[in-house]
Amino acid sequence: MVGAGLKPDEIASVRERVRSRLAWDSAVSDGELRGLIEGELFALPHLGRLTSEERGAAVSRLFHSFRGLDALQPLLEDPGVTEIMIIGHDRIFIEKQGRLQRVPLGFESRERLEDLIQSIVGQVNRIVNEASPIVDARLPDGSRVHVVLPPIALQGPTVTIRRFPSRPLGMDDLVKIGALSVEAADLLRRLVKAKYNIFISGGTGSGKTTFLNALASWIPSDERIITIEDAAELQIAGIPNLVSLETRNANTEGKGRIGMRELIRASLRMRPNRIIVGEVRGEEALEMLQAMNTGHEGSLSTGHSNTARDMLSRLETMVLGGSELPVPVVRQQVASALDVIVHLSRFRDGSRRVVEISEVSGLRDGEVGLHPLFLHEETDGGRRGELRPVGALQNERKLRFEEREGEGADRR
Repeated sequence: MVGAGLKPDEIASVRERVRSRLAWDSAVSDGELRGLIEGELFALPHLGRLTSEERGAAVSRLFHSFRGLDALQPLLEDPGVTEIMIIGHDRIFIEKQGRLQRVPLGFESRERLEDLIQSIVGQVNRIVNEASPIVDARLPDGSRVHVVLPPIALQGPTVTIRRFPSRPLGMDDLVKIGALSVEAADLLRRLVKAKYNIFISGGTGSGKTTFLNALASWIPSDERIITIEDAAELQIAGIPNLVSLETRNANTEGKGRIGMRELIRASLRMRPNRIIVGEVRGEEALEMLQAMNTGHEGSLSTGHSNTARDMLSRLETMVLGGSELPVPVVRQQVASALDVIVHLSRFRDGSRRVVEISEVSGLRDGEVGLHPLFLHEETDGGRRGELRPVGALQNERKLRFEEREGEGADRR
């Protein structure tokens, strides 16, 4: 369904008539634009079949096609919608309160959806076409957009929009909703301030970016931070000396691409105290590990995995994919660079929780060791559970140093 009670050809017809009027006077106010839309809409011969509610929805739908994101605008204005999934021009699904559902909205044609996609990616200087059919972008409100076009997407243009709250959730908020315990949050706060290198792992939609934002809120405000992302979505507040870097796709001639590896290398020449890599996906893992191993303590990053142990294996695979280093050398890099891994999971009820906090404990018989500090113990058939302490931090050198420094500052 296109929605708004109108047929696809009626929506298109009214839009074109309004657009032709705007060609003579593009500097119209929002109120004047609504007036133009209403005038053209009410001239439709079969408008009488619509209820007053449907007429109002039709006006809003057409208004949003000029001053918003068309059929998506009502969904973007709903704070409860966390994900929007578009399959072709006539199927839209959303995630709301942790549950997927189809909504009775759509675009009147594939061409209209493609026009909207080009508008979105063009705003952030990205290119997507049949030759380069996959792109990451973002909306002005910070929402992350992922686009896949035919011929890769067999059912038409496919768009996934990940939305974030206007106010990022802090660690106190995550504790209140049961994502982790007070005791675990307190340990993580101390580790961030003491400049432990922390890696956040988890599956798709498990809350890694939200958790990374919350961790970053504990970084002292007098430090210089460099963030590196494919599509900028981190919302780090309270750091005046913050530099945000974003990758760039190749142009239509296949030139000008700047990837994560290049940005990490560039960041090392920008005198950062910490480097935050939004998500590690490939060969840039080597540069990230080397940065952590060369004086940039307290760095943070995220990656996709099923478990904390699996994350170590994936990092190893990423590094090997972009270098010819021997496996023992790669494992030594991982073991010396990372201090702590926090693993998140998404549960059947839609909630997202920390299920493991483990210390990277060096090499053991050629394998990177993990020493669990907190583990999530399920009860009631997995419907409930609690993050419980299971071990003490073994490498407390940096933690003790930070706390001694704090005591000295208090005495001064």
